[in-house]
Order: sequence, then C-alpha cells, then structure tokens
Amino acid sequence: MHDWISLKERIRDWGRELGFAAVGFAGSDLGAAETGLLDWLAAGCHGEMDYMASHGTKRARPAELVPGTRAVIVCRMDYLPAAHRPASAPRRKYPWGADFSDDPAHAAISRYARGRDYHKLLRARLQKLADRIAGEVGDFGYRVFTDSAPVMEVELARNAGLGWRGKHTLLLSREAGSWFFLGEIFVALPLPPDAPVSAHCGDCTACLDVCPTGAFLGPHRLDARRCISYLTIELKGSIPEELRPLLGNRIYGCDDCQLVCPWNRFAPVTREADFLPRHGLDRSSLVELFAWTEEEFDTRLAGSPIRRIGHERWLRNIAVALGNDAPAEEARRALQTRRDHPSALVREHVAWALARFSSQPG
Repeated sequence: MHDWISLKERIRDWGRELGFAAVGFAGSDLGAAETGLLDWLAAGCHGEMDYMASHGTKRARPAELVPGTRAVIVCRMDYLPAAHRPASAPRRKYPWGADFSDDPAHAAISRYARGRDYHKLLRARLQKLADRIAGEVGDFGYRVFTDSAPVMEVELARNAGLGWRGKHTLLLSREAGSWFFLGEIFVALPLPPDAPVSAHCGDCTACLDVCPTGAFLGPHRLDARRCISYLTIELKGSIPEELRPLLGNRIYGCDDCQLVCPWNRFAPVTREADFLPRHGLDRSSLVELFAWTEEEFDTRLAGSPIRRIGHERWLRNIAVALGNDAPAEEARRALQTRRDHPSALVREHVAWALARFSSQPG
C-alpha cells in the first residue's frame, strides 16, 4: 500500500531536480469547463483550428482521452529570457519588457519562439519524471502530453493549484506571471489533487485593453480569428486586409497581453539554455529576415517552433510588417525582390505592402 501523499511530495522534488519550477496535481474532472469549451467552439472562435473540435468531449474528459486516468500531474517550466533594452528603441505602452522588437523596423517574435522548440525538451523531462515514478511504484498506466493532444492544460493547471486563469485566458501565477510552458502526465494513480488558488486579477483589464486587434470578447473569452498569434501562425491563407495594419511588426505570435500584465513583474528568467534566443531572433530587422531563402529558413530555424509555418507564411507575415513601417527605401527594395514570388499568397501581401508605401509620404 502506497502513501500517496508522501509520493506526491517526492514527485515534486524529482520535478524540481529535472528543471520544473512547479509541480501540481489535479483530478480528472473538468466538467465545469466543458460547457464553456463547447460554447466557444459553437461560436466559431477557433477559426481554422479544426483540431480544437475534432476530438469532441475528450478534451474536457481526461479519462476518455486516456482510459484509466485517475489524476494529472501538471508541470511548469519557465521560458522568459533576459530582456534586451537598447536605449535607442522606443518603448510601446508597457511598463516593463521592452526590447529590440519595440523598434518597428525590427521583427517582433513571441518570446517563447525565439529559442529551440520547447516540445522535445519538455516532453523528455516529463518522460524522465514518469520513469522516476515507475522506479518507485512499478509499472503504471500513464501518458505524457506537451501541447500535443486535446488537453485543457490551463484548466488542469488551475485545478492543480499552479495559478488561475487570467482574463487573457492564460494561466497566471503570483510568483511567476505567465511566461512559462505547461506539460502534463495523465496517470492511473490515485494521487490526491492539490487545492486551486484564488484569482488575483481584480478590476484590472490591461490585457484586454492592450490587444491590438480587439480579439477579446470579454474576460476569459478570446476570438482566435482576430488574435495575432492565430493570424501569423495558424491561419494558412490571406490575413484579412482590415487586420493587417493592426499587426504592426509582429511576424510570429504576439506577447502584448503578457507584456502589460502586472503579474509579469515577478516572472523569473529561464534557466534553460535551449529557450534563449538563437540566430538573433530577438534583434533582427524585418529586411534581414525577409531576405532569407527557403533553404536559409529551413536551416536556421531547424529545431525552432517557427519552422512549422513554412517559408511562404514567413514571407507573408514579414511583408505585412514591412508595409506597416514608415516608408523607407531599404524596405521598398526588399519588397520589390518578392513581387514575382512563385506563391500567390506572398505576391498578394507584397503588393499590399508596396501599395501602402505608395499611399504614404516619404
């Protein structure tokens, strides 16, 4: 007979040894979140992300996704790199978190994507934790997840006491803000759940107010079809013209709702070298990145989450960002090099950007 409470504390210790900043335990009941998920899907807020609906209720029912699941171990790993704050770069509207991407001629890439892809690293650590548990209790049923299956990870993390769901829909922690990844191990072990923590957003609506495209329908409700992360990563076709000027220089994801959140004053810097920026992605100009050939894109971004959008959408996104900058001859020349690109998608967005230049003084 195992002492499950004692085992939980040992699992936390093993998790910290593996580099996780926090480990929590949740039950397998997500019934309270299921209605909200189904309403969100019915409203079409998921856009082209068909995978959000393809698994039916399994996303909210862990024991259906992985039969035999009795508890979920949720692990947090911080990814925030140390910020670069050049004196010459204008600050946007954030009280903290400025870096080179605040300069409209530089590319703004979401901080989680500037280093190596987190999926492999996080999954490998979770597997090591599962192996350590097996060494203690013997073979047991489990499955490891890292943003790789229909898992409501924020709800599970909330139930596991790792934080609360912020108004921007992300998990928030008083000790760590929101700059972290989450990973889960569904286990067939009767590990008692931890107690959820109370929410601490209060009357603050900074994250909702700052969204460049007005993607929030209200607290805790995001219309992905207007979210810059969706538009630059998930959307495969043309970015709606009315939204293009709102993207600014953001070419892969968007951190605005996190940058303005007061709780991120307390976010710790990552200890993982793999999450540090590579290939100058925290300080590259739009013109420089637009010049990458498809071979350069594939080579330089090997092992990066950015690579999954492909070179075509990379050029699409940068063309829009170039069109949003003040007219400059260097940017105009860069766009002209792609006017006859084989991709109709790229040509369309390049033509839009050049037309923007023609309509502005400079």
